[in-house]
Amino acid sequence: MSRLEDTAGRYRSLRCSAVATELPDLLARAEDNALSYLAFADLLAEREQHAREAKRLQANQRKARLPGDKRLEAFDYRHQTTITKRQVNALLDFGFVDNRENLVFIGPPGVGKTHLAIGIARKALEAGYKVAFRNALALVEELELAEMKGELKKKISHLARFDVLIIDELGYLPMSRQARYNLFQLIHSLYEYRSVILTTNKDFTDWGEFFHNDNVAVPIIDRVIHHSHIFMLGGESYRLKQKTAG
Repeated sequence: MSRLEDTAGRYRSLRCSAVATELPDLLARAEDNALSYLAFADLLAEREQHAREAKRLQANQRKARLPGDKRLEAFDYRHQTTITKRQVNALLDFGFVDNRENLVFIGPPGVGKTHLAIGIARKALEAGYKVAFRNALALVEELELAEMKGELKKKISHLARFDVLIIDELGYLPMSRQARYNLFQLIHSLYEYRSVILTTNKDFTDWGEFFHNDNVAVPIIDRVIHHSHIFMLGGESYRLKQKTAG
């Protein structure tokens, strides 16, 4: 075994895989630029750090389970005039996440609620936060299955590991009594501990009808809107506009 291979093996045993793999190239860069010992040491640390950050971002993106590739850069503020680019950009310092605040996007189908939620989530991932995306119906089923297995607390604890939980399209389908209770348990556990981004077609005044029980709707609403930024979106459906334009 050569000295280079032996040294790369040492880095690999220390779990510095990026340095181990790229050691020949890194050595060549150091020689070509006549780097000092300290500068070369910094180069090794920088390369390993960047590789680990990239790997962590990829893992967090995979765990987030974001649907599609919706990005804020592609959001059409000319069509959706009930929210401004300035308002959205003001959220991208992620103070709402650090302060455990919620974002609520309310409006009819097709006006960009999910696009905004996913776009903000992608920016949060890039900033180093952990995000989870769940369609409301899928989340209800996920919680119901966990409850049937006696693992509801475990499931809620898992979801609470994320800095931001997106609940998309709440209000489109009715919920059973047990589903309402499970959702309340989740929201209660996240309250003032994690941030929720919620999209819904129901104004809060209609939640009692949606949940079929004001005794459940009121405490959920109370925990969602406390410490929250609420955006009422209106206008014509993007999807309908694209379909008629075609």
